Amino acid sequence: MTERTVSLPGTIVRAQSGFYDVETEAGRLVCRLRGRLKRGQVRCDIAAVGDRVMVTAAPGGTGAIESVAERQRALVRIAPDPKGNYQQVLLANLDQVVLVFASARPDPHLGMLDRFLVITEKQKIPALIVVNKLDLTSDEQARSIFGHYEALGYPLIFASAHTGEGINLLRQHLQGKLSALSGPSGVGKSSLLNLVQPGLGLSVHEVSQMTGKGRHTTVVRELFPLTGGGYVADMPGIKALSLWDTQPEELVGYFPEFRPLVEQCQFNDCGHKDEPGCAVRCAVEDGRIHPERYHSYLKLRYGEEEY
Repeated sequence: MTERTVSLPGTIVRAQSGFYDVETEAGRLVCRLRGRLKRGQVRCDIAAVGDRVMVTAAPGGTGAIESVAERQRALVRIAPDPKGNYQQVLLANLDQVVLVFASARPDPHLGMLDRFLVITEKQKIPALIVVNKLDLTSDEQARSIFGHYEALGYPLIFASAHTGEGINLLRQHLQGKLSALSGPSGVGKSSLLNLVQPGLGLSVHEVSQMTGKGRHTTVVRELFPLTGGGYVADMPGIKALSLWDTQPEELVGYFPEFRPLVEQCQFNDCGHKDEPGCAVRCAVEDGRIHPERYHSYLKLRYGEEEY
């Protein structure tokens, strides 16, 4: 008499070379996709880290992914392909992207931050901004640089891995959520994570070192569990996410403070650069739009500078 196959719900917590680690109530299983899931024309990753799946267990801690639930949201990279655009899913079902920058050493690059925020706006993913190294500047200095983002609706945490300031608040924002972590090198992401949970930053850093270090390096994506519930995933390559598929005229829609002003411009096709009667430029001149944000818009739409 054959044993009845039991399907288990689970979450993909690691992906590498066609193998998926799935966390289930029966423990972690190393799974492959059922062949039937690969049939037909596929224009998007069938399964990705963060996906909720149904699996059947096999001997030796292995299993098979039988189905993948519909994604609530995903961080995707859209790549040109001879047969059309292909969506590579970097992380599925994430609750937020946590963008870590430093108030000093390295100097904050607001152009890079604005590019990240355009990506999260385009992909409809909430963003949390963490400003680390507050011990190197005064609170007033840090707020003068980053404070305008809070007025735009982006939550801000001012923190210091050196003094521990802001760590409890960061822990609260991470708890129970699936978070993608990104930011420039040297801003102290690992140090912050080690304070949130001892050893966490080291684990994340080790996997990050395996990712993208050369043309033929195997890419590993992994979720790291938090003691109080939730997961974090490092996204070191988010700055390479392409905006090539974004039409120039739609870019203004990914700046929340610009959106309500567009219809007030004199011309319907206003590029918000040097056209007369531009409501966006008027808002910059009278202080309703921060000049750094406007500069970022101009660079993203008209400039060639890499952030």
